[in-house]
Amino acid sequence: MLKEKIQSLAKSNYPELLQIRHHLHAHPELSYCEFETSKFIQQQLQQIGIPFTIMATTGVTGIIEGRNPQSRIIALRADIDALPIQEQNDVPYKSVNNGVMHACGHDVHTTCLLGAAKILNETREHWEGTVKLIFQPGEEKNPGGASLMISDGVLENPAPQGIVALHVHPGLETGKLSFR
Repeated sequence: MLKEKIQSLAKSNYPELLQIRHHLHAHPELSYCEFETSKFIQQQLQQIGIPFTIMATTGVTGIIEGRNPQSRIIALRADIDALPIQEQNDVPYKSVNNGVMHACGHDVHTTCLLGAAKILNETREHWEGTVKLIFQPGEEKNPGGASLMISDGVLENPAPQGIVALHVHPGLETGKLSFR
């Protein structure tokens, strides 16, 4: 029953998530300069009804509690920065920021985490534990944004027992997953 509900929510949220991905792709920002991206994420979480905090200046962390929130705590992480690359694609959602592009899929990662957040929040009465959402800045530049968020306490209050992240792999056949 929960599986069908999640599939239904994913399907119904798809048009909105596609718009989010296109917005993020069109407005990329370099590491540690993700100010508008951070504001956009904050607005999305606020609309969903998920409390959040800011870490490492542009990083965002949110909390979704299911039943029995202390039973298990996991984190889901997405990176939010872009690369200093001039986009050559000719698509309606092409980067409007000269010399900056989401060439590594971080727009997709952020969209996926926002989509997961929406579905998890809408189904929280069906699962136990807490999910911590981590939108990490500065993945492409040293020192990595993860280290700055850790210094700011992202792995505390609550401390996740594990973290799951994703990365797009254009060479992988549609419908397939790979794990590392």
